[in-house]
Amino acid sequence: MPTKKLTFKPTLYACYLGTITLAIVINLAPILFIVFQEAYGITYEMLGRLVLVNFVTQIVTDILAIRYADRIGYRISIVAAHILAFTGLCALGILPVLMGSSLSYTAITIATVIYAIGGGLLEVLVSPIVEALPGDAKASTMALLHGFYCWGQVAVVLLSTLLLHFIGYSNWFIIPILWSLIPLFNSVLFTRVPIVPIVPDGKSISPGSLLKSKLFIPALILMVCSGASEQVMAQWSSLFAEKGLGVSKIIGDLLGPCLFAVFMGTGRTLYGLFGHKINLRKTLIYCSFLCVICYLTASFAPNSFIALAGCAVCGLSVSLMWPGMLSLTAEQNPGGGIPMFGMLAVAGDVGCAVGPWLTGAVSSYFIGTSTTAAAQQPGLKAGLLSAIVFPVIMIIGIFRLHKKTRV
Repeated sequence: MPTKKLTFKPTLYACYLGTITLAIVINLAPILFIVFQEAYGITYEMLGRLVLVNFVTQIVTDILAIRYADRIGYRISIVAAHILAFTGLCALGILPVLMGSSLSYTAITIATVIYAIGGGLLEVLVSPIVEALPGDAKASTMALLHGFYCWGQVAVVLLSTLLLHFIGYSNWFIIPILWSLIPLFNSVLFTRVPIVPIVPDGKSISPGSLLKSKLFIPALILMVCSGASEQVMAQWSSLFAEKGLGVSKIIGDLLGPCLFAVFMGTGRTLYGLFGHKINLRKTLIYCSFLCVICYLTASFAPNSFIALAGCAVCGLSVSLMWPGMLSLTAEQNPGGGIPMFGMLAVAGDVGCAVGPWLTGAVSSYFIGTSTTAAAQQPGLKAGLLSAIVFPVIMIIGIFRLHKKTRV
C-alpha cells in the first residue's frame, strides 16, 4: 500500500500565523499608548518602560528556551507560547478594568509579562522550525516568514485604530480580547501539523562553540542594532505623529506605523520572492544608509507629512535587517539550531528593549514636567533622533562583516 507523502504546507501556514501572533503582542500596546496616557496618567518614560518590560521578558524567555526547548519538545513549547499569548492579551483587556485606575499600570505590566513570555518562545521557535523544513532558498523563505510579521503589524495598527475610532476610548479593552482569538486558534493548529527535527542528532553546535566564532559576536551586535532600528520607529511613531507632529490619531496611525509596516512587509515579501538574485550584505548596507536618512527626515522635516513619510519609508529601510542577519548567521553556522536562533533572538530583543526605552527616556528628559505641545514636540523629536546611533552602527558593522566574508 503506497505511503501518503507528508506535506509541510500546514506547518508553514501555522508558522505564518505564529509570526502574526508575535506582531500582535509587540505592536498592540503602542496603539493604546494614547489611551493609557489619557485614561491612567501614564508618563512617556512609563510607556517606554512597558516596551522595555515586554522585551526584557522576551530576552529572559529566549535564554531559558535555549536551554530547555529541546528537552521539553518543540511542539509542546510552541503550543504553550500561543496559550500564553492568548492569556496575556485577555489579561490586557480585563485586568486594568478589574484592578481599577490606581493599579492600572501594574495590571498592564502583568499582562505585558504574560504575553511577552509567549512572544519570546515564538521568536525562538518559529524561525528554526521554518529553517528545518525541506527546500532551497532558505534566505528568501526566512524573509517571507518575517514579511508576515509586517502584514500582521499592518492589520494590528489598521484594524485596532479603526476599531478604537468607532467604539471609543472607553471601550478599548475589547480590542486585545478580540486579537487573542488568533493565538487561541493557532495553538490548536500546532497540535496537528508535522514538525521536522530542527537539528539532526549529533550535528548541533554548542552555544560555547558559537561564541568562539569570530563572526558570531559581531552578528549579535548587529542583531541588537537591527531590533532597535526597527522597534523605535514601530513603537513610537503612533504617539510621535499625534503629539510630536500634531496630526490626528487616525491619520497619524495610518500614515505612521501602518504605512511603516506596509513598507517593511513589502521589502521582506519582495526579498522572499526575488532574494536569490540579490547580494544580501550589500543590500543591508544600503538599507542602513536609508534608515539614517529616514530618522533624520522624521526628526528635522519642517512639514508634518514629510516627517511622516520618513517614518513610513523607515519600514523599507529596516525590512531586511532582522531576517537578513538571521539568514547570514545561519549560513555561516549550519547546524546552529535553537542555541543559535535563541542567542540571536536575545540580542535582537536587547535592541528592541533598549532602543524604545532610550527614546522615551530622552524625550522625557527634554520635555520635563511640561504638558504643552510646544515643549512636547521638540522633546519627542530629540528622543527619536537619539535612535540614529543604531543604523549608524549597522553601516559600520555590516561593511566590516562584508569585507571579512566576501570571496
